[in-house]
Amino acid sequence: MHPAMKIHQLSAGQACASLHSSLSGLTEHEAHRRLLEYGPNHVEEIRTEHLALTFAKEFTHFFALILWLAAALAFIAEWSAPGQGMITLGYAIIGVILINGIFSFWQEYRAQEAVAALRNLLPSQVKAMRDGVVRQIPAAELVPGDVILLADGDAIPADCRLLEAFGVRVNNATITGEALPKSRNSDSSGESETQHGRNVLLAGTTLVSGEARALVFATGMHSEFGKIAHLTQVTGETLSPLQLEIKRLSRLIAMLSVLIGAVFFIVGHLLGLPFWQNFIFAIGIIVANVPEGLLPTVTLALAMATQRMAKRNALVRHLPSVETLGSTTVICTDKTGTLTQNRMTVKQLFLSGKFYAPSGLMQQPQLRDSPLFAVALHCHNLKQAEQNGKQVLLGDPMEAALVALARTVIASPSNPARIDEVPFDTDRKRLSVLHRTPDGEMLYCKGALETVLPLCRDIHMGGATEALSEAHRQGLYQAQESMAEQGLRVLALAYRRIAPDSQREQWEQELTLCGLVGIEDPPRAEVPAAIARCRAAGIKVIMITGDHPHTAKAIGREIGWAQNPLVIGGEELQRMSQIQLQLALDAPEIIFARVGADQKMRIVQALKKKGEIVAVTGDGVNDAPALKAADVGISMGISGTDVAKESADIILLDDNFASIVAAVEEGRAVFENIRKFMAYILTSNVPELVPYLAFVLFRIPLPLTIVQILAVDLGTDMLPALALGAEAPAPDVMQRPPRPRTEHLLHWPLLLRAYLFLGLMEAAAAMAAFFYVLHGSGWHYGQVLAHNDPLYLQATTATLSAIIMMQMVNVFICRSPGQAAFSSGLLRNKLLLWGIATEMALILLIDYTPWGNLIFGTSPIGLDVWLYVVPFMLGMLVLEKGRKWVVKNMADSRSMRTPGGTPV
Repeated sequence: MHPAMKIHQLSAGQACASLHSSLSGLTEHEAHRRLLEYGPNHVEEIRTEHLALTFAKEFTHFFALILWLAAALAFIAEWSAPGQGMITLGYAIIGVILINGIFSFWQEYRAQEAVAALRNLLPSQVKAMRDGVVRQIPAAELVPGDVILLADGDAIPADCRLLEAFGVRVNNATITGEALPKSRNSDSSGESETQHGRNVLLAGTTLVSGEARALVFATGMHSEFGKIAHLTQVTGETLSPLQLEIKRLSRLIAMLSVLIGAVFFIVGHLLGLPFWQNFIFAIGIIVANVPEGLLPTVTLALAMATQRMAKRNALVRHLPSVETLGSTTVICTDKTGTLTQNRMTVKQLFLSGKFYAPSGLMQQPQLRDSPLFAVALHCHNLKQAEQNGKQVLLGDPMEAALVALARTVIASPSNPARIDEVPFDTDRKRLSVLHRTPDGEMLYCKGALETVLPLCRDIHMGGATEALSEAHRQGLYQAQESMAEQGLRVLALAYRRIAPDSQREQWEQELTLCGLVGIEDPPRAEVPAAIARCRAAGIKVIMITGDHPHTAKAIGREIGWAQNPLVIGGEELQRMSQIQLQLALDAPEIIFARVGADQKMRIVQALKKKGEIVAVTGDGVNDAPALKAADVGISMGISGTDVAKESADIILLDDNFASIVAAVEEGRAVFENIRKFMAYILTSNVPELVPYLAFVLFRIPLPLTIVQILAVDLGTDMLPALALGAEAPAPDVMQRPPRPRTEHLLHWPLLLRAYLFLGLMEAAAAMAAFFYVLHGSGWHYGQVLAHNDPLYLQATTATLSAIIMMQMVNVFICRSPGQAAFSSGLLRNKLLLWGIATEMALILLIDYTPWGNLIFGTSPIGLDVWLYVVPFMLGMLVLEKGRKWVVKNMADSRSMRTPGGTPV
């Protein structure tokens, strides 16, 4: 045995010897010793941080720390000057922190759930040779050197090397992504990679047909399955663009609030304010600038977006991924079951020298008598079973496709007794089945043309049998080439009558060729339109598959890609440097074929290094690491494994690639909507801040209390802000390119508009209402009012009510940043109307109920105060319309000229 050879390259005897085992397996004593040495055959959990620490982190991120500080300051202020309402503020802020922390904590269970799903894929019991006899043992007790027995339908419990194989075919889709079941045999294999060896069975895959005796050579985390599990666990969580934006916004607001608070604390000190009065004033400044309602509003807006996406068959597991999907620039999609139906279908037949589509057979009665359909009906290893009260065929989907074709042609199919078979293997590339029919014993054969044609003597042409000529052979090879170029898997079907005294070695001789069948895994009908929408939206789609390049390329053509996309195979990818890979990713259309799990993750990481926001779709165990590494992981809900689902951020309930496009549309709307309600929330900061400035600078009574600020931020503003978050996507949202990664939620145009335009108008209205009530009752400048003075209570109520009224207008202004305030229609967003109605109801309860007066320090005001604010509301609408008109005309003027100044 050569020391450099891998186990799949050795003979069966050498493989057993290399693991100090034999065809009779291990002794119980040796198996126990190895179990202690190598550990149990299951997926181990990587040491992770304690759940208590994970829970604590939800309450210690930067924005939460700002709120904790604000709450602490509020309690200190209450202790120093009781009765100012600061204790209510402190408790309210703590409530906001707790709600957000608990709501986010559930997301941290995903890694543990993925590990549990991996464990569930492995069988619990297995038949193993111990002390020379077959014993049923727990799969977790398997060790390297064990010899196990497998039959069709069994899940493979560990990585094995076949010692004996009879008609073995294995479905590797969950590990390698290959759609078609692969035949396996016990001969030594020349492949360089063990997982591609023709005598290797991988843990987590399924034996589709046959029986086998196999040698276990890797268990637990040492198997390919375990390595994927390891990649899934160690792939770190990445912050979504929205989370990064909230983090940036938190720091910006914190610095701004503390800076303004410190500046005015100094100003108050210079003006001679007592320390505690000045301190409460500084806290008021900070609280007025910190939008306490921002986090719950963002969280609830994302939750509402997930409900809308669920109606479009996209289930969101990770809230920030909603907006991230809208920012996606690249979608890396698996082929099998994502772009395609994962259902084999006969697409083309070559009979009597001509091509036919299956749909046209009913119009060709002379073809329905072809023996090809008898071969298709009987030459298979399918098993009939009952599922949901229906009889179904279990096994190779390619064979199921042939049977389905035959049943559409043969009106009353017979069921002749099956006598024997010559099993399929990778060298023979064909399967022959012997049946006893009324016409005698018939051998039905199907397989690759290059292995079946040399065995044929005759060919069935136009209802008669002819001698197979060279012209026939050339025509068949040309037909095969034509089908292969379409990405079809081509099978030749043949038959012969077997004499009773015929020797088995002679069965597959002097066959009669019936014709060729081209089978495909067809693309989903909705996929071409979905790909076109992605292209229009500036989103690049990359196909990553374990299938053959020709098959992937043909599917690419069918879904609307160019004739010659860049195709990179797994071995070529392995030889590429990081720079070469990143340069290759610049190609407009790319297919990666024959790639492994680690290579998928490498592609995703390379795209992220290029600054792309990457979404990855997948359904198999092999997709899990890439799903976690991506900015957004999208799993299939029907065909997806538990591992893929638990690793994903979004699950497609209908396995339809087209649903991704709908989800992207919703995701893009989320970013715009968050920006809308940010403008709405930040605008109210100014009329909350100006009263404090006037209080210190002009020595007037404080026009707005801290508890009243809280009533706006966490009360009346919440539902209208949520309504802005529920706005439907704009009609042209999928005609625009993805927003640049460098584009921030909070940018200067928004800040200037909120603080220096809309906010100042609201502040003017609020202060005007305050002085209107004071002067209407005979107040004069310099007069001191007690906190419980009815006039003071009415004046602050007028300030609060004016802010609420202006915000009712502002919600329509922020709803349409570039258009007229009511251009989107009043009834298009019913939640907005409910929000305004609720806002009005809340302010009336605050102003006119005893408990509202007690909690918020208010007092009933007259109708004249409400009417006094109306002109300010109308003026705000008119001024905003004028601003939009100026901005639009400036933009039109710029677009009318080229860079050289020539009119377009």
